[in-house]
Amino acid sequence: MKVILPDQGVRVMEDGPGTVGALLHEIGVNPHEVIVSRNGKLVPEQAAIGGNDEIRIIRIAHGG
Repeated sequence: MKVILPDQGVRVMEDGPGTVGALLHEIGVNPHEVIVSRNGKLVPEQAAIGGNDEIRIIRIAHGG
């Protein structure tokens, strides 16, 4: 599984953590600060991930 981090770094993981939420927890990313896509489509924290998935973690810009 290929994981593209908010800083554009890339991690390749042999065995994924199973869900988006577990992945975010494992790499220390607050799920309230990002959105996640799996193979180009937005997915919720409960979505299953693994195998040949490409996961992109996008930091949400907010403020006034």
